[in-house]
Amino acid sequence: MDPDLLATPVPPASSHFMVAAYLLYLLVSIGLTVWVAKTLQRNGAHFLHEAFLGKERLAESVNHLLVVGFYLMNIGYVALSLKEHQTIWTVQEIIELVCGKVGKVMVVLGAMHFFNLYVFNRIRRTGQLRSQPPPVLPREFTRVSSSAPVAEGV
Repeated sequence: MDPDLLATPVPPASSHFMVAAYLLYLLVSIGLTVWVAKTLQRNGAHFLHEAFLGKERLAESVNHLLVVGFYLMNIGYVALSLKEHQTIWTVQEIIELVCGKVGKVMVVLGAMHFFNLYVFNRIRRTGQLRSQPPPVLPREFTRVSSSAPVAEGV
């Protein structure tokens, strides 16, 4: 038998660098996503508890749903932006590639963070408006009689 046929093909050195870059990118990006999500979940709970005025289960439920959406959006973005078309041959190129990709993930995380703050603030403000008294106290009341029909056009 021909010894050349039995030899396993050796992958080029670049593929080892690409695998290292991908793994480093995934590790850092998913780690950042988890850290930001935990921070949002912990601190966003205060806004939601205030917004839902004693409805603790509803506040916790909304908080959990927002965090799940945050994970789906960000980890989905990380997965979609994983593929790289340039060939990497040096450690310097690994660092440059990973920093560029992680930088994009951080911008997306920042945008999602500010979007979540906006959503939390809107929910909180709506809850506060519902619990406030009317802007002007009524001075008179109109008595409505249930027995007399109301004339149309009056």
